[in-house]
Amino acid sequence: MTATSTATAPAAAPLPPFEHSYAGLPGHFYAEIPPTPVPEPYLLRLNRELADELDLDADWLASPDGVAMLAGNRLPETARPIAMAYAGHQFGNFVPSLGDGRAILLGEVIDRHGRRRDLQLKGSGRTPFSRSGDGRAVLGPVLREYILGEAMHGLGIPTTRALGMVATGEPVFRERPEPGAILTRVAASHIRVGTFEYFARRGDTDSVRTLADYLIQRHYPELADGDDAYTELLAAVAAQQGALIARWLLVGFIHGVMNTDNMALSGETIDYGPCAFMDAYDPNQVYSSIDRFGRYAYGQQPSIGLWNLTQLANCLLPLLDADMDTAKTKARSALDAYGKAFEPAYYGGLRAKIGLMDGTGTDTGADDELVTDLLGRMAQHRADFTNTFRLLSDASPEDPSTLEPIRSQFAEPSAFDDWAAQWRARLAKQDETDAERRARMRGLNPAYIPRNHRVQEVIESATDRGNLEPLERLLAVVSRPFEDHLELAEYRKPPAAHEVVHQTFCGT
Repeated sequence: MTATSTATAPAAAPLPPFEHSYAGLPGHFYAEIPPTPVPEPYLLRLNRELADELDLDADWLASPDGVAMLAGNRLPETARPIAMAYAGHQFGNFVPSLGDGRAILLGEVIDRHGRRRDLQLKGSGRTPFSRSGDGRAVLGPVLREYILGEAMHGLGIPTTRALGMVATGEPVFRERPEPGAILTRVAASHIRVGTFEYFARRGDTDSVRTLADYLIQRHYPELADGDDAYTELLAAVAAQQGALIARWLLVGFIHGVMNTDNMALSGETIDYGPCAFMDAYDPNQVYSSIDRFGRYAYGQQPSIGLWNLTQLANCLLPLLDADMDTAKTKARSALDAYGKAFEPAYYGGLRAKIGLMDGTGTDTGADDELVTDLLGRMAQHRADFTNTFRLLSDASPEDPSTLEPIRSQFAEPSAFDDWAAQWRARLAKQDETDAERRARMRGLNPAYIPRNHRVQEVIESATDRGNLEPLERLLAVVSRPFEDHLELAEYRKPPAAHEVVHQTFCGT
């Protein structure tokens, strides 16, 4: 495939036709723009499991015609490529025009479960929203997004995913020339808080209403006939985000750039830039190289989620009520749904992670103190977040030998002992066997996460040597993180001192 290929030439695709509900909105919601062809695309990896879920022919996608589509060189006749318009608060500062600067939406497909899913090419060339950017992506961030999406899916957390990765056959110039790549992202939709901000900040209430109606139709159809649909929409979005961010915290995930343009209103995790999973537990942990003041630190994520939703509420005020005071009262009430979803999901999740069962007669306040005490000791003594909880899943409180691996996670092992005695006493009050408890905990506490040094190993191997074997090994464990993979047990280990990744980077 050469650079003379045209992105508008039809590919003979044995695929279901694309649909275009978003492109059916008014023209100022997006810009119609074809991908820019690349010289020598070749397939790096195809997500065959996801292709089957989308009811797409994986063998065709892996063929030269399919790769040409995934590269943006040749599109099916039913594709209608667009770049979506949006704004956003970036690190608290409002930017009125962002938009898809290096991503192009090909259209929508209906998957095997009847769900509408977007197919978008990331790194497919300049758009009217590119500003000074080249619209391209480099291989490292594409690999990171593929890995993190599959890891989150394996953990059961709502997420965008990658259908495939294609190398472009040309360098992309950042601080140095790097291999170019294009990722095909699959999302429930790409509507963001920043999409609403784009119109609201322009005083375009009609477009805010049009977008809200579309969001209800696509993601919250049960609200369509409600007496106060827009207030209910805000509450529904808030509840979804509260539950989502709680689930991030329960696995040690740090998004890294929780700007309003990176919050998807479908309730999915989106935009894997400088994201990372914690090794040692630290509520102040930051990896993102651009988060210099810790705005998006691990422990700040719940408050930032609510801050972002408040920006959405401000956009929706004119729809909530003609009287502004009444509208604000409705918005505040709707935003209460965030905490009502987050708190039980997070604290209930923490209790479950240490094997506690809620029920009649249990003191959840005392249980919360027990798990909070553990987290405090983990932070003070640099205990590994993932391994501590997983090892607790395998421990028997009556067998001291099974507690030794947990003690070894702490810089001062005796710091675990007092807590373990309290834990043992609390578990004794539950009417279940050790085996039953361990089975429950093993289904909640993953053995594997995409540790930063392992992701970096994949990126360096692929970028510097063209070797994708580390990618396949890492995907094998993070796509099934609750299983024991004895042949790949080293992927459970935290990094050695020389392997620690202190900073992660955006792909722009």
